[in-house]
Amino acid sequence: MVSEMVALSCDSFAEKILIPAFVFYFQLLYPFAWVNDPLRATAAAAGGAVLIRRRALERIGGIEAVRGALIDDIALAGAVKSRGRIFLGHSALARSIRPYPGFLDIWRMVGRSAYAQLRFSRTLLVGTTLGMALIWLVPPLAALLGHGWTCLFGLFSWAMFTAAYLPTLTRFRRSYVWAALLPVIALFYLGATLGSAVNHYRGRGVVWKGRAYAGGTP
Repeated sequence: MVSEMVALSCDSFAEKILIPAFVFYFQLLYPFAWVNDPLRATAAAAGGAVLIRRRALERIGGIEAVRGALIDDIALAGAVKSRGRIFLGHSALARSIRPYPGFLDIWRMVGRSAYAQLRFSRTLLVGTTLGMALIWLVPPLAALLGHGWTCLFGLFSWAMFTAAYLPTLTRFRRSYVWAALLPVIALFYLGATLGSAVNHYRGRGVVWKGRAYAGGTP
């Protein structure tokens, strides 16, 4: 199975700030080199562009194998990789035509699957919250509010993840200035993840493209 991360819409102000980071975080969760390595269990796909051999689909029992999965592209990749090879890469030609004009649109897009991605686990939610705070929020706070070595280590960490973000900004043809704002962007995504969990426990489930999902497998 081959899938490609198509060029996502990046035209509105909200998209310019948040969409490149969405791809950046996706690659941190699912390093493409690991996905493409048959010796690693990591499996992922980008649902916008998927090409799969009929034999590979039949081996996993067809579409029925992922019928109950909310994050169906990831579930499909996992099922196929358990019995064969998969490849995930970036597309240089295909573009997404789905816009996310406002911040609320992107919030809802993340909230649709964020808690499902954590397998509806409170433990994973707490770990993710602490991990994101430690990686993305503590360094700038240390750099801005700390003194001596605390400030220096904060600046160094901030500089390192800023540099890691630059290739993604290059791909989206966005200014490198946005890289320094990655902690603020991370706070937005963390809030959307927590909002996804709140919706789940309030019984609101997920609403996407006019369809409501009360539960189901991740």
